[in-house]
Amino acid sequence: MSQPQRLRDQSDFDQLPDNIPVSATIADTEEKRGFIDYYRFVIEVKTKGGSKYLIYRRYREFFNLHQTLEAKYSPGDAERPAPNTCVLPSLPGKVYIGNKQEIAESRIPELNTYMKRLLHLPAWLLHDETLRIFFYQTEEDSLQQPRALRRLRPPTRKVKTVEQPKMDLFSSPRAEAMFDFRGNGKAELNLKRGEVIFLLRRVNADWLEGTVNNQTGIFPESYVKIIKALPESDSEGNGGGRTYSCLRCYLLSPSGVETRDVCVQEDLSIQPSYKDLLSRMRNVFKVEDIALNYRDPEGDLVRILDDEDVQMMIEEARRQKGKIKRPVNQFSWELHVTMASDLSVYSSEA
Repeated sequence: MSQPQRLRDQSDFDQLPDNIPVSATIADTEEKRGFIDYYRFVIEVKTKGGSKYLIYRRYREFFNLHQTLEAKYSPGDAERPAPNTCVLPSLPGKVYIGNKQEIAESRIPELNTYMKRLLHLPAWLLHDETLRIFFYQTEEDSLQQPRALRRLRPPTRKVKTVEQPKMDLFSSPRAEAMFDFRGNGKAELNLKRGEVIFLLRRVNADWLEGTVNNQTGIFPESYVKIIKALPESDSEGNGGGRTYSCLRCYLLSPSGVETRDVCVQEDLSIQPSYKDLLSRMRNVFKVEDIALNYRDPEGDLVRILDDEDVQMMIEEARRQKGKIKRPVNQFSWELHVTMASDLSVYSSEA
């Protein structure tokens, strides 16, 4: 690069606002137990002004960012780039088969290289709105509590072991399992009759969070007998643990109606994809040949066929929100699951 070009690039960089991201490094990976279980990357972002903060992003969000930037700035001819175009760094491709945690861990070096090269592109590109939104710390990001940040820890020669104080088992809030319970997904515990569960907090009126056999998760209160109740603050759901939102689901079949509450680590405002909802309902009810539906204000079932239908369902539920009283951590919409062969359900395209 010529000296005038370097000076011009340095001048452009100096004129960038202080909140522009200039470097980003993956600090850790964390599992998120949503409508489907996935891993996200905990990323430490540094700005031109010297501030640091953490953001949480899935690979899917990296992929969407890259596609948007390619559509805007990739030159038609890499040998002769036009004005306001540049050659973008390569993004590691999608992986469809394998252990999710191992896939996420293996992507870290490549994604770190991708972000480094992306933020060292011409200064004018750093003004791009899509790029800035990706690296911007949202309110949801700021409320997250990182668990380990393994990759930001300084190397040490000696690891000091700190002995944990022993738990007084007889003074701890706890319950005894009265029936076997098989959880759906990693967020829910598996219980066997007679096991003692140590209680952490109340999730809602019907579900508790606790630990048993070195596993932590949620379970329905109706399956246990309380031996020692939670303190009042934790009973109201203020225990400071993971935040769960619950979705009421119904399986409609010739033998009757089966009702389940599916609790996920998602914000109530999320709009899950049709694919994720279908996958989760198949797992919850252990039936493959199913269809998803919701009830319209007249009480008729409307079939959900794609992401647009999911959006319509959520918007309709929000319009009806004040008319139906629900627990504070329950989604305003509900799913009615039927057999795919049941043609008595109206399609939203009708």
